[in-house]
Amino acid sequence: MASVFVDQVKVHLQGGNGGAGVAAFVRARGKPKGKPIGGDGGHGGDAIIRADAGMASLLTYQRNPHHTAGDGAHGKGDHQHGRRGEDLVLPVPRGTLIKDEDGTVLADLVEDGQELVVVRGGRGGRGNASFLSRTRRAPQIAEQGEYGRTRSLTLELKLIADVALVGYPNAGKSTLISRVSAANPKIADYPFTTLEPNLGVVEIDDRQFVMADIPGLIEGAASGKGLGHEFLRHVERARVLVVLLDPSFLQTDGVGTQLDVLTSELDSFSADLARRPRLTAISKGDSPEADEAAALLPDAMVISAMTGEGLTPFLHRVADIVDSAEREAPDRRGFVLHRPVERPITVRREGDAWRVEGLGAERAVAFSDLTIPEAADMAAKRLSKLGIDDLLRRSGAVDGDEVRIGDLFFEFEPDIGEEE
Repeated sequence: MASVFVDQVKVHLQGGNGGAGVAAFVRARGKPKGKPIGGDGGHGGDAIIRADAGMASLLTYQRNPHHTAGDGAHGKGDHQHGRRGEDLVLPVPRGTLIKDEDGTVLADLVEDGQELVVVRGGRGGRGNASFLSRTRRAPQIAEQGEYGRTRSLTLELKLIADVALVGYPNAGKSTLISRVSAANPKIADYPFTTLEPNLGVVEIDDRQFVMADIPGLIEGAASGKGLGHEFLRHVERARVLVVLLDPSFLQTDGVGTQLDVLTSELDSFSADLARRPRLTAISKGDSPEADEAAALLPDAMVISAMTGEGLTPFLHRVADIVDSAEREAPDRRGFVLHRPVERPITVRREGDAWRVEGLGAERAVAFSDLTIPEAADMAAKRLSKLGIDDLLRRSGAVDGDEVRIGDLFFEFEPDIGEEE
């Protein structure tokens, strides 16, 4: 079965859940309460997106967009900490953009192995051994592990090639790339034959470059007409553009008209493309119309992928332009944005209660059993220290109001002292 090229998908990722800490004791003579030996839970695994030179498409994520990292294991007695959850690593082709739900570009992965941690796993809960202190000699408390966060992202692939072939449908791009490289695109005589870009490595003497066959453009492609808009993004990374003109359209859209339309579409799509090095070539040099087309555009090179006419000087000329472009513009490096600041704690009305949201608040009450007075007291002190009492009071909360944090409900009782 033929492979399908997919260059844009939406994925839904979840970090692993953290393991729970445990409250455990070992009884010893002279220590009636026992010595705390409860281990911590392991952190949940992270979700990571990594550029992989072996990937060519995002097809696998179109078929399966939901992925979850491994959960951390629970802690045990005798100071045994739970193992960390296994990270989820999603390989993507080089040239993949990672976008947040609001369209913000979080990363541009162009180098093999470049990666971004997109979702952090939940923190493992601490066991009672971690709460041992001079004033807390036999803590009975342990923390629950945090749930892994969820996130929806858009992955968008822009091919990385040295040269992009641009032209009308049936201009001969697929035939040319199949002749000069090992690429094997589908070729037939009808519009929009190429429904996906094709990459091929071209070797000429001791020189080598990567050529991409971009699907045929038509007038209006830059504004979304036809298939062109779906694939123009792949032109953006190419160092050099080869505009391939079809002389068989001589009686309708002649080579001059084709050149004007294609140039206009490229310029309309991206101002940067207007400054990209270009080479103009007339394809199908073995056709009777080729000579007339060449007379109209004397600066264009005439080539024939069928007979091989003009291909050697053409490829050397392309290689020269690629070499020059590389010297003038070094390799484009990808980038990864710094992790955003953690979402602040917020308070809002929810029916007859107050909803407190934010990772800090959730961590403050993440105990295995809040019916234990020691755990309830510590949670209250943590919330006060975070300033949540003040936030609730400023929002209009009064003593006795119901407050909700995650799945937990409790009464508002401010003014508890800070945690020891």
